[in-house]
Amino acid sequence: MSASEQTDADLLAAHVDGDPEAFGRLFARHRDRLWAVALRTAGNPDDAADALQDAMISAFRRAASFRGQSSVTTWLHRIVVNACLDRHRHLKVRAASPLPDDLDRTPSATTAPEHAQPADPADAAVDSERRRRVLTALATLPPEHRAALVLVDMEGYSVAEVAAILNCPPGTVKSRCSRGRAKLRALLADDLGDGLADGDGGGGGDGAAAPPGNPPPPSTVPSLEIPPPATSTSPGGGAP
Repeated sequence: MSASEQTDADLLAAHVDGDPEAFGRLFARHRDRLWAVALRTAGNPDDAADALQDAMISAFRRAASFRGQSSVTTWLHRIVVNACLDRHRHLKVRAASPLPDDLDRTPSATTAPEHAQPADPADAAVDSERRRRVLTALATLPPEHRAALVLVDMEGYSVAEVAAILNCPPGTVKSRCSRGRAKLRALLADDLGDGLADGDGGGGGDGAAAPPGNPPPPSTVPSLEIPPPATSTSPGGGAP
């Protein structure tokens, strides 16, 4: 079986069985998304890089404890998010200052393909400023609320999947998203308008009312819609 045909579970099992390259291939497969989650959850590149490294070392060492009760990606995301939250609690720091302009220059599920037409410079400047403001506002949220919003609204996971990742009830995920959106809505009213209205769709928010006179469309929850960066860099791959 070629490496491309191996599932995540196959690679993790091969790592447990002693394959020295299996974990590196598994990490490389999910590196970009794990980095994006770590970056947005930790709030700054330095803490994100440290948390991601800690998480991958933990996953590397604890691979034999994986019992298949969730997908391998859910398991990896849970370890990364927990590492970010643990680091935050350990340092007792909340990132509330403006983030660097290049903070989100990392690969993600929304990164434009290389062959895409170059963006208009004026539009790129607007997108960059909007992205900076959203990320700066996001960094002011409590870590648990930030993690839920990152996974639901930015990474596109369902409430049920995020509940599995965060190891909490779906209602808790909805509550955290709702409270986080309410704070972001106040901070970003001029930038996003109604873009953070709550509803019952993919974002799963509950309990936070939309601004008066501007009800959200039925059964939809607009995402944070941070435009993808023009260039991309991320930590190097490979096994820990």
